[in-house]
Amino acid sequence: MIPLPKWLQVGTSRYSILWLAIPLLISSCGEQGAQHSRSEDRPNVILILSDDQGYGDFGCHGNPYVKTPHMDTLFSESVRFTNFHVDPTCAPTRAALMTGRYASRVGVWKTFKGRHHLREDESTMANVFQDNGYRTAIFGKWHLGDNYPFRPMDRGFEESYIHGGGVIGEAPDYWGNDYYDDTYFRNGEPEATTGYCTDVWFDEAKKFISKSKDNPFFIYLPLNAPHGPFRVPRPYVEPYLDHPEIPESRAWMYGMIASIDENLGDLRRFLEENGLADNTLLLYMTDNGTAAGVSFKDGKAGFQLVNGYNAGMRGRKTTPFEGGHRSAFAMHWPARLGTEATSVPALTAHLDVLPTLIDLLDFQWEASMPFDGQSLRSLLETPGTGAFPDRTLFVHNQVAFGKKAVGDQPQKYLDYCVMTDQWRLVGEQLFDIRKDPGQLDNVAAQHPEKAAELKVAYENWWEDIDDQFDEYCRTIIGSPEQEVVQLDCQFWHGEKALYNQRHVRNAQIANGFWDLKVAQKGTYQMELRRWPRELDLAMDAPVPTPQLDPEFEFAKDQGRQLPSRVLRPVHAKLKVGRQELSKAILPGQKAISFEVELAEGETDLQTWLRDESGQEWGAYYVYIYLANK
Repeated sequence: MIPLPKWLQVGTSRYSILWLAIPLLISSCGEQGAQHSRSEDRPNVILILSDDQGYGDFGCHGNPYVKTPHMDTLFSESVRFTNFHVDPTCAPTRAALMTGRYASRVGVWKTFKGRHHLREDESTMANVFQDNGYRTAIFGKWHLGDNYPFRPMDRGFEESYIHGGGVIGEAPDYWGNDYYDDTYFRNGEPEATTGYCTDVWFDEAKKFISKSKDNPFFIYLPLNAPHGPFRVPRPYVEPYLDHPEIPESRAWMYGMIASIDENLGDLRRFLEENGLADNTLLLYMTDNGTAAGVSFKDGKAGFQLVNGYNAGMRGRKTTPFEGGHRSAFAMHWPARLGTEATSVPALTAHLDVLPTLIDLLDFQWEASMPFDGQSLRSLLETPGTGAFPDRTLFVHNQVAFGKKAVGDQPQKYLDYCVMTDQWRLVGEQLFDIRKDPGQLDNVAAQHPEKAAELKVAYENWWEDIDDQFDEYCRTIIGSPEQEVVQLDCQFWHGEKALYNQRHVRNAQIANGFWDLKVAQKGTYQMELRRWPRELDLAMDAPVPTPQLDPEFEFAKDQGRQLPSRVLRPVHAKLKVGRQELSKAILPGQKAISFEVELAEGETDLQTWLRDESGQEWGAYYVYIYLANK
């Protein structure tokens, strides 16, 4: 085994989370410098993150329905973490994974409304790899911001090819994307592709590998599947249709997993054929609990499984129960970790991945901010020994889809869980997870001291992370890094955001404001639109209704057959800072533009469109750029 440096553990936080202080060890001529100059000695790293695939959505975890032969093989040849936790929704998980810090601490506690933007001053996993001589790339779903300074190309990724927003077809995405033959964003610029999305992401990864043989590479492969809407070529779905115990929507979700599984097998063969398999660290994990793999009733009468499989866990995506945040996680590195299946039962989390990689790969890195996670190196070197410090971890869910927003900051005591090796405090309920992994028996009355102790730990944790809750992670305008900034209705602040293109097409009435930072003083053009630029349509024009194809999508999914609603705005208004401007809108106009003088600094923007009846709503899309560019 290659010797690794011992990392200085300098203390614990108030909530018992260990963190690493990693010194800057730069050497131009020493032994470590020589080692780092030999790229063949350094492993390549590929991190695969599937979307809405729960711990129970794997054959190797006992699911009797879904077939995942390549995932099963990978996990049988890897170090598997069986008590590994993430956040209950996707953007927070991604923020914590990229930074090694609690998502709410780094600005991400929702999946929309501008609260999914990773703070500008946070370092990411890509920054770490890039600073240590790796080529870096992301293919798939980013979901931590679509404009500067939040894009992956701004956060350490040399190459990015991603869709917009958190799901293909959301409001920030290129209009009309539906998982097939879409237009994605290559380093910020739209680029058309052909093929099914999952195939595209894996194919892009292979191309990047082929271009990177002379340098070690880090590929972040965050898939958008099997997140709904459920779209995948029907042959992947056929084995699950007409099964009496599998609802049709779940059959399509399982088909999406089958497509991932096939691509995983192809990627591993590709690495083997190119002589890269032995010294490539391949990580596979999921971003939250299953979304569609299980149905249950959970209320005053208690928990009751209706159908599906969830590895005996209660809850699913968005819930604070085990089924909402326990994730699959495997690390496969034949040259260093061997290929025997090893299970690690210690309490671990997505926060640990970045500190572990820094430690395991002997990276030179100065942590400007302390990690909330800790290195799992000892568990990798001596798996199964249980030699790991006791710790307390926290998850909470602040996403309330379809509900009225309560304020514009995280809400204390909302859907939270405090975890130790033995206990789970879920709100006022206490569970002994060793005796009751299904969380059916609330023992708070039998162990009031333990419940009170964990409640205090939660309150201390909240006090520790809430320093910047009232701050916005502002989109920057007027920067040479992004000359034209597209704002959309998904990330305005307000009671209701329009999440996807269906909401825009159906013209749901809502409004909110965008938080901005002006990079330079000047005259700015602000272009208000009903439809995005790529449609090139008038404000009062409809768009064609998408046609459902049962060969490629679950035909009952999300009401996509609803026609577009025609709006006829006659008046436009905007307010930016203290300035208010308005104009009449003529029939057939595609956009209404305002020139606004802005000083450098922070400001907020809100828009209004009004029809003849007096009905008002916000402009769904706004484009901002310096007028003299």
